[in-house]
Amino acid sequence: MKALIIDDERLARVELRRLLTPYKEINIVGEAVNADDAVNKISELNPDLIFLDIQMPGKNGFELLEELDSVPIVIFTTAYDEYALKAFEYNAMDYLLKPIEPQRLEETVKKIIERERKETVELSSTHTLSEDDQVFVKDGDRCWFVKLTTVRLFESEGNYVRLYFDDNKPLILRTLNYLDERLDNKTFFRANRKHIINLKWIENIEPWLNGGLLVKLKGGNKIEVSRRQAIKFKDMLSL
Repeated sequence: MKALIIDDERLARVELRRLLTPYKEINIVGEAVNADDAVNKISELNPDLIFLDIQMPGKNGFELLEELDSVPIVIFTTAYDEYALKAFEYNAMDYLLKPIEPQRLEETVKKIIERERKETVELSSTHTLSEDDQVFVKDGDRCWFVKLTTVRLFESEGNYVRLYFDDNKPLILRTLNYLDERLDNKTFFRANRKHIINLKWIENIEPWLNGGLLVKLKGGNKIEVSRRQAIKFKDMLSL
């Protein structure tokens, strides 16, 4: 889960980073020092979660939230307890008082993870997985809650499949054939025996060897569509 820390105090940001270190589910993708900086970082990094200070120079944390079209999960972090009621009017997940106690933060993280699990479909599910579904992915010690619309490519590696989303490429213990049966074919297309591509990530298509096609995805991946699959591909996209 991608998280952004928003706080004008550098030491507060450093301390929160330290406290979050044990939680592999939380990936801190950036920091912002004020509301204007936060608006830009949220647009650029698209975090799932923000740790938000209230009192900052210029606009406060509430004014920041008013500017957002889409609001991530919000955890307020502040030295002032008088804003607690107002914070929950903004649908905050939690309200942490500084200095943040490790046990209190642990409770918050468990709450976040539990909420995400309830909203998440397991990749072992038998129902069709659409681009709007969110899935739980674990690779070693790292975990992600991934919306399938962000996955541009699935690549077979034996009995495993590598998922490509953002700058991440985790492996999951599933076969490509299994995912091919689960994924919605309106969005996800089996390009060849090793790859399934997200049609919405296509940037360019050009003719390729032996009647096949070469598809370039946003993100830079180039995938060959086999000759047999190219016929289906052209029919789907009315080429």
